[in-house]
Amino acid sequence: MNYIPLIGRILFSTIFMYSSIANFSDYFVYEATAKGIPYSCVIVPFVGILELLAGLSILTGFMAKWGAWLIILIMLPVTFIMHDFWNIDDPVKHQLVLMTFMRNLSIIGAALMISFFGAGPYSFDVYKAR
Repeated sequence: MNYIPLIGRILFSTIFMYSSIANFSDYFVYEATAKGIPYSCVIVPFVGILELLAGLSILTGFMAKWGAWLIILIMLPVTFIMHDFWNIDDPVKHQLVLMTFMRNLSIIGAALMISFFGAGPYSFDVYKAR
């Protein structure tokens, strides 16, 4: 049972490692620009770097609570600015964006749990506390 938090951290951090790389694509910069984000060519890759650092923090359990708070600080504005399903008239696109919005809320919830409970056993945080 002690391995469950480790497995959870591995699964949870995977999305941030993957999406951090995607933040360096022209598509993500274009989408942010279309939503009116100023300096998106700088902000989007910067957020990608933050996502990678937060994902690695949670994966390794090194300063995992800080990594979780970083995820929360990233995900809150991204969720409400980029996934504004309430402004979409097309029913199919509305449903897709709504599902992404709800997924992000779930991710924020999981990050809140990590920020409260920590990384669990088999993490650098537990190792350095010894």
